[in-house]
Amino acid sequence: MNWYCDIAPGHPFHGPYHDNEYGVPIRDDRALFERLCLEIFQAGLSWLIVLKKRPALVAAFDGFDPDRVASYGAAEIERLMSDAAIIRNRRKIETVIGNARKLLEIREAEGSFAAWIDRHHPRDKAAWVKLFRQTFAFTGGEVVGEFLMSIGVLPGAHRPDCPAFVRILELDPPWRKVDPTV
Repeated sequence: MNWYCDIAPGHPFHGPYHDNEYGVPIRDDRALFERLCLEIFQAGLSWLIVLKKRPALVAAFDGFDPDRVASYGAAEIERLMSDAAIIRNRRKIETVIGNARKLLEIREAEGSFAAWIDRHHPRDKAAWVKLFRQTFAFTGGEVVGEFLMSIGVLPGAHRPDCPAFVRILELDPPWRKVDPTV
């Protein structure tokens, strides 16, 4: 998504996300789950809408704590559906809850979501999409590709001339086993 390097600088929502989060490796399961959920909520919408609604989504979904979200039932779904501050799409809300439950299974088997990703790395995008579709709901090519670029697993988040690209290279991401310029 190299175009992001052009539109983000100075933008009140895109700028901070591009400069400080996009493409930066993360290992925390809560943060990984949040990022996956945000990509799911973005499907069919603009990323700007998601960034604007992000604080409300984080609050409504208990900080995207997988343990808490996995315990949601009908009452929580109705609470979320009536919350005008978030993206109110029943299918996406139910998917987030179901994916939290799947993440708990992964954590039980692998120790963490990050460990699960480690175990399957490296893969090309097509193989990642296949794996995610077998494991999680609402994880098509765009959702999976953006999720993995956003957490530093797949290359392509930034152009080599982007200042964020240089900062990320200096982090020496644990998943980097490929040339980041590819």
